[in-house]
Amino acid sequence: MALAKEESVETGASQGIVTSLASFSKQVCKPGLIFVVDSNDRERVNEAREELTRMLAEDELRDAVLLVFVNKQDLPNAMNAAEITDKLGLHSLRQRNWYIQATCATSGDGLYEGLDWLSNQLKNQK
Repeated sequence: MALAKEESVETGASQGIVTSLASFSKQVCKPGLIFVVDSNDRERVNEAREELTRMLAEDELRDAVLLVFVNKQDLPNAMNAAEITDKLGLHSLRQRNWYIQATCATSGDGLYEGLDWLSNQLKNQK
């Protein structure tokens, strides 16, 4: 019996990976969505917003908690978490539990913090 479903979609060469993690079954808890944003790609952040909006509108993810990883924070021109929050319109998600975490995938900075948050959210929804 599978407890997790993972789906990855590459939306562009420098866009980053959008990952949907519908953790556990619907009988156990709500699904979780991990959305990874390339914080150095200012030209495509609007495309990322559109993709996130599309994903959150899917019936399967209607009640999903949302973790946004703001990746590539090691680069000098990277947008910070507050800027990405504004550009993705996260404050408008009033009925959804969400968290944004600055990360650097090459060093691992921020990854465990974000995953810990998601894990705690999913455990608390049993």
